[in-house]
Amino acid sequence: MPHFITFANEKGGTGKSTAAVHSAVALTAQGRNVAALDLDTRQRTLGRYLDNRAASIRRLGIDLPMPAYDTFDPAKGESLGDMLARLSEGVEFVVIDTPGRDDVHAREAMVRADTLVTPINDSFVDLDLIGEVDAETYRVRRPSFYAELVWNSRTQRAKERGASVDWVVLRNRMQHIEARNMRRVGDALSELSRRVGFRIIPGLGERVIYRELFPKGLTLLDLHEISDVCVSHIAARQELREMIAGFALPEPGGAEPARQAVMA
Repeated sequence: MPHFITFANEKGGTGKSTAAVHSAVALTAQGRNVAALDLDTRQRTLGRYLDNRAASIRRLGIDLPMPAYDTFDPAKGESLGDMLARLSEGVEFVVIDTPGRDDVHAREAMVRADTLVTPINDSFVDLDLIGEVDAETYRVRRPSFYAELVWNSRTQRAKERGASVDWVVLRNRMQHIEARNMRRVGDALSELSRRVGFRIIPGLGERVIYRELFPKGLTLLDLHEISDVCVSHIAARQELREMIAGFALPEPGGAEPARQAVMA
């Protein structure tokens, strides 16, 4: 069976699809066999991103790392289980991008996840999705509805498959300077991680480059195809590499690397 990496968050605008696309391409660039699945039939950000990438490969005659991919559409009659079985043939990783809402297919993808990635922006607005914070002390009062949903998914997976889930909270769009609010968010996340059971790793910064790359389907690993490369591009590429390393995914041959929380 491949290793399933599910990117899930009921809140939009957290960089979920961007992280999913870059992860799928980065793993492919490492020589791993990867398939990607977009569950957001309407918005289809991951699918359109990879469509653009495939078009650039054809138009420019260039060789870029390209994962297999598809978009799930229940109207076409193929069940999610059948589609995942088809995409899983001969691959090491299946990257799943879920819609920014709660639906039955997103929950099924969460149950299948070996690595569950929840990107959040570095703010209390996004933190509220997984934990309620006291307005005076900034201490966590209780886990929120999404944390309970993940807990139920992990419990269901353990019962059905006898396997655990590595839940990773990805801190996206972190400020590049120390700030009081950033420290408070970090402290609350750290407290919540011990109560609920997730790891925290730094994600992707807030950079215009991600929006500029979309039309051509390029990623930060394709700097040789990007004009006017600057220091910001290099820094963003390093963020991507550190994010992939932070996922602590199985090595070729199935070896499991050590997993630890990485606080940014």
